[in-house]
Amino acid sequence: MTRMQVFDPAMCCPTGICGPSVDPKLVRFAADLDWLKTQGISVERYNLSNQPLAFAEDETVKAALHAQGEAALPLIKVDGQIQSHGTYPSRDQLATWAGVNGPAPSIYTEAVQELVSIGAAIASNCEPCFKFHYDKARKLGVSQEDMLLAVNTAQGVKDVPAKSVLALADRYLSEPTVERIKAQAITLTPAAPATGCCSGPSKTSGSCC
Repeated sequence: MTRMQVFDPAMCCPTGICGPSVDPKLVRFAADLDWLKTQGISVERYNLSNQPLAFAEDETVKAALHAQGEAALPLIKVDGQIQSHGTYPSRDQLATWAGVNGPAPSIYTEAVQELVSIGAAIASNCEPCFKFHYDKARKLGVSQEDMLLAVNTAQGVKDVPAKSVLALADRYLSEPTVERIKAQAITLTPAAPATGCCSGPSKTSGSCC
């Protein structure tokens, strides 16, 4: 099994989501390491502030720190060999070093994002949103035909629940249903007592409650 070791600089945590602000590159890198684990790669991560002994006991890491100081960190080793230092590599680089197939390229391009946004504007009936994303899509070279497809798809999604609730209303308001509701209302209405309207026979003649 391929073994990857990551030696981080001193920090409160490696996730990037602690402290006053989020570090997006640390969040991405943490996700990339989690992905490597799903590919069967052994991943070990050490933090200089919490695990200094791991740095002191590794001769190559200790030498790099002696030569460059903390500028050598983060340092990435794969099967005992240093692959990079001073920067957090991309997922593609990690995959290459680990000998696994890289992730499939994302199809969620900026143009696709604008088509999704156009559909969302139609779904939410937001005219300013539609105009904004239409202009942005046009500048990205998105065709009128593709934008129309996004609009029609969004409208089709909107129409399904609209038709469903109209069908529900039609069922409830159809004549047989209305007559049945009226009959139930008559059946459920309690008959008035002979001598009182609320709590049984009245004690005095002409009294209601």
